[in-house]
Amino acid sequence: MEFGVSTFVTDDGIGPAPLGRALEERGFGALFLAEHTHIPASRESPWPGGAELPRQYYRTLDPFVALTAAATVTERLIVGTGIALVVQRDPIVLAKEVASLDLVSGGRAQLGVGAGWNREEMRNHGTEPKTRMRLLRERVLAVKELWTAEKAEFHGEFVDFDPVFSYPKPVQDPHPPVLVGGSGPTTFDRVIEFGDGWMPIHGRGTDGLAGQIAELRDRAGRRVPVTVFGVVPKAENVAALTDAGVDRVLFNLPTEPEDATLARLDTMAALL
Repeated sequence: MEFGVSTFVTDDGIGPAPLGRALEERGFGALFLAEHTHIPASRESPWPGGAELPRQYYRTLDPFVALTAAATVTERLIVGTGIALVVQRDPIVLAKEVASLDLVSGGRAQLGVGAGWNREEMRNHGTEPKTRMRLLRERVLAVKELWTAEKAEFHGEFVDFDPVFSYPKPVQDPHPPVLVGGSGPTTFDRVIEFGDGWMPIHGRGTDGLAGQIAELRDRAGRRVPVTVFGVVPKAENVAALTDAGVDRVLFNLPTEPEDATLARLDTMAALL
């Protein structure tokens, strides 16, 4: 079992560099960051996590900037997105951002992907919510093409470009792992087609996790790695996730100032 944290890095919590150092010093293996480019003031879309949207959703730093800061002060820490809202990102730019992070980190980048839940937010990026899953698929496939082909091209319903040169290429061969978020009825289709792993949120559609993992691996015909993020740091959760066949647990780390964060990490580290 591997351990890390999933969190929101904001302008009023611990910075990404001291957070990265603190995690590596305490034996954590991964840092995964959430993202929201903005939160529309209308608040029409209900938050899946409850009634009130927490403050950190409004104040996130760009994940790739923050992860780069963490990568430059660490040597072993995996740096990833949990999740990147691909339906709100240009795929050519996204391919360069992740490849650049992989280069700067020496091959430690991972890309957690999803389509998101905030319909007003994605509409502000020109994305139609009803077709966002098809858009997610094409953009991920296009990113992989840009990572791996000398002359990359892609022709789809939403993404269309003739042969291009896109550099840098990732350090990892063939590319950084793409971890597909979600736990809906069609999630496994996406994992099998264009994912390198599955990354659901703990407690959201994961009640029968052991059976879900077995089904996914049976359908895929391979041992699909599973990362679970947003895990409440309790020994019983670690034991249950271990028994279910999970490969990596990402403890939920609240967004707090540096002193409070370091104290919380000391407590979490006892579970490693």
